Amino acid sequence: MNPLAQTRRAVPMVWRRERELAALAEEQHGVVGRWQLLELGFGEEAIRIRIACRRLQHLHREVFAVGHGRVSRQGRWWAAVLAYGPGTVLSHRSAAAVWGIASQGRRAIDVTAPRGRQGLERRVGIWVHRCKLAAEDRTTHNGFPVATVARTLFDLAEAESYDQLTDAAQEADRLKLSWTREIGGVCERGRGRRSLRPVRRLLADLQPPDQGRTPLELRFPAFCRDYGIPLPEPNVTVLDREVDGLWPAAKLVVELDSWEFHSHRAAFESDRARDPKFLLAGYRTIRVTHRRLDREAKTLATEILGLLRLGEAPTTGGPG
Repeated sequence: MNPLAQTRRAVPMVWRRERELAALAEEQHGVVGRWQLLELGFGEEAIRIRIACRRLQHLHREVFAVGHGRVSRQGRWWAAVLAYGPGTVLSHRSAAAVWGIASQGRRAIDVTAPRGRQGLERRVGIWVHRCKLAAEDRTTHNGFPVATVARTLFDLAEAESYDQLTDAAQEADRLKLSWTREIGGVCERGRGRRSLRPVRRLLADLQPPDQGRTPLELRFPAFCRDYGIPLPEPNVTVLDREVDGLWPAAKLVVELDSWEFHSHRAAFESDRARDPKFLLAGYRTIRVTHRRLDREAKTLATEILGLLRLGEAPTTGGPG
């Protein structure tokens, strides 16, 4: 075949590669890995030429921005995944950010890469976790390879505080993201991990009470009688909002946060938005749950009696 014919045959192949590269870069927020370029048919010389003319710009070793140097947050997530090759997923706090259950902040991007891969040295701005994830623990969300919600919470249990773990789980519930059915399998696969204890505590704390339990509105008066607490006035309007109970002299509000009226603990947060408004008007609020009556009854009684004495004591100023 003469050189001209060879050139004419090669041109469509070059166009095809370029179109595939453009489509891949668009899908990955403007970022590609060297191994992906090789899979598309770009040779080492073609890659070197594109680097030299800045059509490919280095982000990490063997990871490039295509035709530009400014990369979005989503592009940086992709760059972190591509930096450690096939099988790598966003995990921990970064996975939580992708799922929308926690913020990434200014932290390094967390990825989990298959154990035993070469080249797992740290890159700037990336924290790599070495672990072979089971197929059940990986998925895609908004186009990103990412740990499942259940696996993400399991990882957060080891890396974050219990309060941060609880906040993330509550947000997952609010967003109706599935995780409670899968968490058992994650725990089984993660035997020996430090995550197990906080995850078990989380499941116990978020579990609704038994269906046969006495309603909180009936339990609370009995609790008050047992600990010598005067009964509050029920269903009183304060600042145009009805509250479950009020001790007027102490300006102390009690709210009974029961699962009978909340589908999950995250729903409690909407009630708490009014607490600062009450406080500015001189009203303190104490919240009572089945869990506190079950596990912290004596402490709760001490707190209520202390707040009643504090509210009824003479003051020299403050809101009336």
